[in-house]
Amino acid sequence: MSINKVILVGNVGKDPVVRYFDKGAAKATFPLATSESYTNQQGETITTTEWHNIVLWRAMAEVAEKTVKKGSQLYIVGKIKTRSYVDKEGNNKYITEILADTFLVLDKKPTAPGSTGTSNEPVRSETPDKDNDIPEVNDPAAGYQASGDDDLPF
Repeated sequence: MSINKVILVGNVGKDPVVRYFDKGAAKATFPLATSESYTNQQGETITTTEWHNIVLWRAMAEVAEKTVKKGSQLYIVGKIKTRSYVDKEGNNKYITEILADTFLVLDKKPTAPGSTGTSNEPVRSETPDKDNDIPEVNDPAAGYQASGDDDLPF
């Protein structure tokens, strides 16, 4: 068994580029930055940034075209895909992309007066994938009942 699953939270580097194909399918691509910080031996905080090539298809691409902008903070679940192509000079090139299954815009939007929270909902891929057969668990403790016995079983 193998698993190809990626979860990213980061900021969009450029507005999405959306292309529509002959049969109406949409594809959106954009870079997403994730950053990590650590303190070196001199006590300086060092931040490193990784850039990820994100690909959204169909309805997700159409939603991204309307809601995602440079600087938006996104939560993305997907898989890693590496592909190759030949450039104009005839050289083989390789690109690693994140094919998103789900994304959520984490930016706080102003809500209507009297409402609470944000109106953000996760956007999921329309195409079923065997990786998506795993049900979501919103409350991992649901159904758990404490035994009331505080003794350890050993």
